[in-house]
Amino acid sequence: MQIDIITLFPELLKSPFEVSIMKRAIEAQKVKVNFHLLRDYAENKQRQVDDYPFGGGAGMVMKIEPIDNCINRLQKNIVYDEIIYLTPDGEQLTQGISNTLSTKKNIIILCGHYKGVDQRVRDHLITREISIGDYVLSGGELAAAVLCDSIIRLIPGVLGDESSALTDSYQDGLLAPPIYTRPANYKGWEVPEILSSGNTPEVEKWREKKAIEKTKALRPDLIKDQE
Repeated sequence: MQIDIITLFPELLKSPFEVSIMKRAIEAQKVKVNFHLLRDYAENKQRQVDDYPFGGGAGMVMKIEPIDNCINRLQKNIVYDEIIYLTPDGEQLTQGISNTLSTKKNIIILCGHYKGVDQRVRDHLITREISIGDYVLSGGELAAAVLCDSIIRLIPGVLGDESSALTDSYQDGLLAPPIYTRPANYKGWEVPEILSSGNTPEVEKWREKKAIEKTKALRPDLIKDQE
């Protein structure tokens, strides 16, 4: 997979890709991540990428020309499956979306700033708009890191145990059940006996029961969505 990220602040983005799972995925050549400074595609000497909104109002708007220039340059060499714009009013990121995107070959991610991008970018250049939550960030870089992490960890061969991702919360529409490790007794706080029984079918039944109970208590909307 190749991910090309268009950003005004590549230095803000780079560190998450230099540690842990994403670093290992890049080093193992499971994914290639490129950062593209939007100002390099501006059309004037000032490298201007924003301007005042038509009709007046507070804030600045990201201009269409540098974004179009950058995307066109990238598309000369690669066919992209998705061109994603990260925006608070996009579709809410879910595990299902991450699962789908992890099967793609090439993706462009556009990080917004200021009051957002010229609407014509969204109308004519973007194939998908995604939000990581109902709140506003200063820019799309942190959201891009979140999106990339959720995708990259699902690429086959990235995690040491690929089955680990299949038991994450939301993969089966439920929250993950409680998990424990040694010691079995700490300050009198004991691990449920069933988990040390060695009876795998009963352990799985217990986990399913606890996952349902936890989901009903914390995210009943997920249960409702399946009904």
